[in-house]
Amino acid sequence: MILYLFQKEMHRCLYHHLLFWILVLVVMQWGLCKEECIKTAIKSCSDCIQSGRFCAWCKQLNYTKQGDVDSVRCDTRTELEKKGCEETNIIYPKSTAHNTKNRPLSIESGSEKFQIQPQGVKLILRPGMPHTFSVKFKRAEDYPVDLYYLMDLSYSMNDDLQNVKKLGKSLLEVLQQTTTKARIGFGSFIDKTVLPFTNTHPEKLQKPCPDEEKNCRPAFGYQHVLSLTDNVDTFTETVSIQNISGNLDRPEGSLDAIMQVAVCGDKIGWGNSTRLLVVATDDGFHMAGDGKLGSIFEPNDGQCHLDEDLLNSKNNEMDYPSVGQVATKLADNNIQTIFAVTERVEYVYKALTELIPKSEVGALSNDSSNIVTLIKEAYEKLSSNVILSHEELPDGVTVTYSSHCKGGDITGTTGRCNNVKHGEEVIFNVTVTATRCMEEQMFRIRALGFIDTVTANVLTRCECDCDDSAHHSNHSHCNNRGKVVCGTCSCQEGFAGQTCQCELKESSLERQNEACRLNNGTECSGQGECVCGLCECHASKEGIQFYGTYCQCSNTSCESHGNKICAGNGKCDCGKCICNAGYGGSACQCKMSLEECMTNKSTEVMCSKRGECECGVCRCKEGYELPYCEECTACSSPCSKYASCIECKGFEAGPLQKNCNGVCTHLNNVMMVDSLRSKKPCREKDSQNCWMTYVMKEMDGFDRYEVQILKQRECPPPPNIGAIIGGAFTGVALIGLFILLVVKAVIWYQDLVEYKKHEEERLKAKWSTQENVLFKAATSTVQNPFYTGD
Repeated sequence: MILYLFQKEMHRCLYHHLLFWILVLVVMQWGLCKEECIKTAIKSCSDCIQSGRFCAWCKQLNYTKQGDVDSVRCDTRTELEKKGCEETNIIYPKSTAHNTKNRPLSIESGSEKFQIQPQGVKLILRPGMPHTFSVKFKRAEDYPVDLYYLMDLSYSMNDDLQNVKKLGKSLLEVLQQTTTKARIGFGSFIDKTVLPFTNTHPEKLQKPCPDEEKNCRPAFGYQHVLSLTDNVDTFTETVSIQNISGNLDRPEGSLDAIMQVAVCGDKIGWGNSTRLLVVATDDGFHMAGDGKLGSIFEPNDGQCHLDEDLLNSKNNEMDYPSVGQVATKLADNNIQTIFAVTERVEYVYKALTELIPKSEVGALSNDSSNIVTLIKEAYEKLSSNVILSHEELPDGVTVTYSSHCKGGDITGTTGRCNNVKHGEEVIFNVTVTATRCMEEQMFRIRALGFIDTVTANVLTRCECDCDDSAHHSNHSHCNNRGKVVCGTCSCQEGFAGQTCQCELKESSLERQNEACRLNNGTECSGQGECVCGLCECHASKEGIQFYGTYCQCSNTSCESHGNKICAGNGKCDCGKCICNAGYGGSACQCKMSLEECMTNKSTEVMCSKRGECECGVCRCKEGYELPYCEECTACSSPCSKYASCIECKGFEAGPLQKNCNGVCTHLNNVMMVDSLRSKKPCREKDSQNCWMTYVMKEMDGFDRYEVQILKQRECPPPPNIGAIIGGAFTGVALIGLFILLVVKAVIWYQDLVEYKKHEEERLKAKWSTQENVLFKAATSTVQNPFYTGD
């Protein structure tokens, strides 16, 4: 298993190395192919080498032809050799560097330590040509450390102050675990003593703390209390007599205090050491602009203003510094900052550390009891992160870095390696470029937070060393009328020309100037000078080159395409584009290769036989679309036109069944499939009232189709006889029932009418109360004749 993993890792490494070298070769090839010399106003070798990093000068005698301008001698080395210039006669200065101080790295204890190598370098740079040199860094053992403890003494930090008074010895012991040369100092701050930052009532200025607090010092801005010392007793004694103070608003004057600590180095006592500034606070900070709230408008000048009492004398006269000012001064003085803050404002200072190089933030407990551990962890992190940067660069100089760290390579505007251990060496490749000629300049490269620097002196190489000492003042090449300077003649007064062949007399000048006019036009077409009857053409600063017997031609007078002269695929030669291989057209805009138009490269069919190939692009017949004229969205659909053919070809049915092959010659490659992928298939009904689904793709040419037909048609189901009969019977029954209901309704309605009529007549009738003669009562009275009444 171990062997397998080892082999797998080896293969992975080999694969990555192979990819790396392939990439290197590609980049090198690309870089070589991109070599170009843009000649702008070239009159000498000096002008040439300043025109571009790839420009070289040919000093070979007789290299130019009669009438050629001196700029012909300026081109890339490859082009000059092609034109016959011997390699030994090509002047191509390069950027160089050599170390002026190169003491070896030292990590062991000793009087003098070097953590960076070299310590000095001299660069001679050709404008536009970068030069790279290596800088090594190795952390030294027992390197001196200075720690300055800057504490917020606002009233909310009272319990923190009590703990710090007891922790002086512990702080120094932590530092001594790393170095035997540790020193510690102390300073304190509150805020500006003006409204609205501090209560300006006289009594409150003297005692800004709550009434119950007896040990309260007057309000102040920043005070340096103890310079850096290795005497822990002095530190403990000095801190023990410090008292708390107070202010009004929550943010403090931290940046004011940090600025003074950074710039008052002689008062603080910073040495040639690792410089640590610990800022302990429990709240945010004021910054530039906040001073206006207290009618303080003068910007912070970034200078030291400590008076005899070591207080900031300009505390109430100058605004707070900006974060950028503070970051710059800390970096200039190689001070690394540790913000020991409470958890409530930790996020504020984390954002601040993004703007201040070589700074860390740690969460402080409410009473600062963890300050020793916090400082130890932050210091270890800061010292293991190596950042290589530079001071402000001279105008015309650029610097980039490539870091070779244990974890891999990093490229950027600064060099950076993290988690660097003692004795571990890291290498930074520093690339410096001068963009123009300049006087000698100097800048420093340093590892932030460390004293060690590399002093870089920069000179520019703007003149050619042509070794003309062998050519005496009157050289035969110059007709003994001048001397040779880098292959060209510098003529004596009264003579001119490539070989000083012309005398500058009035009688001959007129004839010479006449010879420089084309058809009695402007002398040298206004684009050159007439010298000895021959035109010497100008070269503009924009890179436009004029040439020809009368300077009538230029390298920009050709047709353009895509905002590029000759479409970028050729060279302009006196108004005509000379195209590169594989390109054509009046502006070299056309690719001559027909492959771009081939629908199918195996069959070499162009534009689906429905267009012509022009400049590598299909010009399609009306309606057909690019790139290969395959589809015609504007054309009428062939679906319904060939529905009968689809039926006979796919299902052997329909009106064309008997003569299908004879009629349906436009359909080729008919395939029956189980499913179709097309989003827009054809759907047509056949002779059996079934839906056919199919896809028609037009083949090369016109009216020839490749067809895919879905095997399953969508046919309507056969009629249900039972349902039909049942439906008919039900319908008749319902109709009969409906008729009966209608008849019943009519009769009921008629009865209703008659009844109402009867009621109306009954109500209208008037009857008399008399007995019907025909009426016979149900009872009768009979008198007994024998009844006497007794």
